[in-house]
Amino acid sequence: MASILTLIADRQATTLSAAVIQRVYDAVQGRALDILSDGEAADISCLNPPDERAIEAALEGLPIDAIVTKSRGRRKAVLVADMDSTIVTGETLDELAAFAGIGEQIAAITKRSMNGELDFTQALRERVGMLKGLRLSALEETWKGVKLTPGARELVGTMRAHNATTALVSGGFTFFTGRVAELVGFHVHRANTLIDDGEALTGQTGQPILDRYSKLEILRELAEARGVQMSATLAVGDGANDLDMIREAGLGVAFHAKPIVAREAKARVEHGNLRALLFAQGYRASEFAA
Repeated sequence: MASILTLIADRQATTLSAAVIQRVYDAVQGRALDILSDGEAADISCLNPPDERAIEAALEGLPIDAIVTKSRGRRKAVLVADMDSTIVTGETLDELAAFAGIGEQIAAITKRSMNGELDFTQALRERVGMLKGLRLSALEETWKGVKLTPGARELVGTMRAHNATTALVSGGFTFFTGRVAELVGFHVHRANTLIDDGEALTGQTGQPILDRYSKLEILRELAEARGVQMSATLAVGDGANDLDMIREAGLGVAFHAKPIVAREAKARVEHGNLRALLFAQGYRASEFAA
């Protein structure tokens, strides 16, 4: 089956020029060219899967992402997205911990967990335990500082407009996923729960813990509910707890990800924003929904 090489430029840093496109086209022995967004994204059809080293050499270090997909079945019927450092720019638990004066301590544990150095469930319990006694007002203050990743609304809105099921699935907490899901437009959201006594956090989470295996199971459940194969799914995330769903999805994307995830993902977005996931499915910018 023929392959499609999609080039996506980080428009904050560079432009996908005709000269760059031609250089890559020649390097991979392209068969056809389709501009998806002037100066931003283009599809190059290839008879055979293009060589990654040839692509890298042709790009000459420019901040341009290159994603290879099969020419058939590019548009996915199910989207499962991580929240922290994917749909939103930060780590909500780390930001919440700042109100307890232990932001750096919590962030250090988060980093090791997302790098796959610590068991996710154990690390989550440890971090939440450190928040015991934190007033609930801190959750509201943390929410005020949450920022969406550029392209989040376009990604979800466009896939919904083309009848895809969209889910926000996080190892974080429902307090945030519920609000982010409503803001962005996800059909459903799943996450862990923080237990409180009505005034402050108790340092405990609801059971069972939503972990990396849960994310994969949710991806499978949504595909089954839609009556589609896993090849028709898209999963995106940045941390080790996203790795299982990224491996199994038809299009698994490591988004500005930790090294352990970037090494194993089918596709990587290292420069651009979430619009890249639409271009990788063959959508034109003119088709994007707000």
